[in-house]
Amino acid sequence: MTLAHPTPVVRRRVARTLTQLSLVAASVVVLLPLAVVFLTSLKSEQEMAQGSRALGLPDDLLDFRNYVTAFRDGEMLAAFGNTAFILLFAVTGTVVIGSMAAYAIDRFTFRFRKLVVALFLVATLVPGVTTQVATFQIVDSFGMFDSLWAPIALYMGTDIVSIYIFLQFVRSIPISLDEAARLDGANAFTIYRKIIFPLLRPAIATVVIVKGITVYNDFYIPFLYMPSEDLGVISTSLFRFKGPYAAHWETISAGTVLVILPTLIVFLALQRFIYNGFMRGATK
Repeated sequence: MTLAHPTPVVRRRVARTLTQLSLVAASVVVLLPLAVVFLTSLKSEQEMAQGSRALGLPDDLLDFRNYVTAFRDGEMLAAFGNTAFILLFAVTGTVVIGSMAAYAIDRFTFRFRKLVVALFLVATLVPGVTTQVATFQIVDSFGMFDSLWAPIALYMGTDIVSIYIFLQFVRSIPISLDEAARLDGANAFTIYRKIIFPLLRPAIATVVIVKGITVYNDFYIPFLYMPSEDLGVISTSLFRFKGPYAAHWETISAGTVLVILPTLIVFLALQRFIYNGFMRGATK
């Protein structure tokens, strides 16, 4: 007696069902902690003291006093201002440096070119924490410690992923465009500024979004290089709630929601640029 093999239609249905179940499970894992944080942010101190359940609804769904406390006492407005300043210069520098490096690597022939590319790949394998002592000494020697320029310099100079993204797009641009421009008398920088850079718009959108979210969420570098309270960014300002609000999880949760909300809005509005940018870079 032989067992009948499942038909292709049955196999496709099973595969589709398993895929959907895995997506549902992954969504629950991601969304459940966010739901707990949001519900906690709407609860009062008395509700938390009484041992309210993590997923239990608050008594008043429109009570936003915790958000007011978190925004005022956490100095979130100044933190958002510092974060925006760092984002502007760090992301702009990453785009300019990354696109120029990718253009030079792909279009120019120079000694040790393969070695430079290999070193970029090796740099991604070195844990950043192993070089922090040397990095700290360099930053301090330039007089940038405890200033907004310390994280800006570090963010601009340590993004190998952005260079790789730009490199994939530069390789998809025909060299014939460069040759035609040179016949018209354009130099290398003019070609980069008027031909290469405008054609990198999808890659620029991808790098801006990915790099921006990374800088926005980073805690380690601002905490280490900007200890002054007036230089706090959103991540370090939220961390400072561990002092007077160490046991007030409702206030900490409200601050967490305030930090998450901008990135969530930006990601939902611009997610198509992220996916399209990675896909175009991978297929060209």
